[in-house]
Amino acid sequence: MNDVSMSVNGKPVSGRVEGRTLLSQFLREGLGLTGTHVGCDTSQCGACVVHVDGEAVKACAVFALELEDTEVTTIEGMANADGSLSALQQAFQDHHGLQCGFCTPGMVMSAAALLKENPRPSEAEIRTYLEGNLCRCTGYHNIVKAIMAASGQEVAVAAE
Repeated sequence: MNDVSMSVNGKPVSGRVEGRTLLSQFLREGLGLTGTHVGCDTSQCGACVVHVDGEAVKACAVFALELEDTEVTTIEGMANADGSLSALQQAFQDHHGLQCGFCTPGMVMSAAALLKENPRPSEAEIRTYLEGNLCRCTGYHNIVKAIMAASGQEVAVAAE
């Protein structure tokens, strides 16, 4: 067992982990932050996306020990300081960018990373950026609409 320390959602955390403990396991089982979903364990689905030092990372593909002294942001850390939904989260709600909700945390985290890199992405850029995130319910149409709305753009997404 090894000690690991990092900041998660702006708070210092530490724990004892095995060398093979994935970040997703540490967040869910060690810290009780179950918003980071694990859908495939092979880094294919994107349900586990979090931010590490501001970059989108699939939490099932990185060991917790590798993140010593980093800043991790999970879906639980995306809300406004007063607990209300962030503009991006609100856009997902307003534009029905979720259905069963399983992929939603990873979608929101990926969308936030995209909007940080490109504050006004085109529909095509959004669709390309989300290729690492799978949704089995929505067909992505409303997810794209939500991201367009969150970027302050007109929501006129073509149906698939």
